[in-house]
Amino acid sequence: MNDAAPLNRYQLAELGSLLAEPARAAMLLALMDGSARPAGELAQAAGVGAATASAHLKRLLDGGLLGVRVQGRHRYYRLADDDVAAWLETMALPRAAGPLRIAATDPALCRARTCYRHLAGQLGVALCEAWLERGWLQSRGDGLRLQPSAVDALLRASWPLSATERLLRLRGRTCLDWTERRLHIGGALGVALTDAMLDADWLRRSRDSRALLPSVVGLRQLTGLGVCLK
Repeated sequence: MNDAAPLNRYQLAELGSLLAEPARAAMLLALMDGSARPAGELAQAAGVGAATASAHLKRLLDGGLLGVRVQGRHRYYRLADDDVAAWLETMALPRAAGPLRIAATDPALCRARTCYRHLAGQLGVALCEAWLERGWLQSRGDGLRLQPSAVDALLRASWPLSATERLLRLRGRTCLDWTERRLHIGGALGVALTDAMLDADWLRRSRDSRALLPSVVGLRQLTGLGVCLK
């Protein structure tokens, strides 16, 4: 999937048919954390046998939703790219359920989570909005760009110089958050920011879901950078 041309009705119908099978939908959701997984793990996540999983994976590959990496005799499946992840995240938006109802079901997932490989949820939306308001982040024709003033602030928050300088070269994209129905930072910039926060122990991965758990230090540092959870 890409932004080069709009989908026609036949392509849209094909994408719909790929998601209409619960086992295939389960496989895609299992890969929304940006991981690459073998067929056996995806079969288990979907609750199907090996042969059925193989057939579903072939359809998802042929449909352009998955990519595969071969290492020796092993094949590891992943989402094709962050365009696919953004599309799936938007498709997951429950039209009849508002953010409060979703939060009551899984508050940790709504507070902070991975959307493919970047930060989403309340924390991701708060970061995007705060940094746009401060002018640290600017939306241009080629996407979202971090500004030098943001790098200065991150350095004061003890981010490594090499990591912050690299951020100025990266382009981000806006991604619609399915729980907040507002925008967070996706693309290469969003991934790099999230990786840096994980490396600095501002965020920690949950073992049970896509939820990201802010540490006490992380919340304090993010508050200093204008990012506040309500």
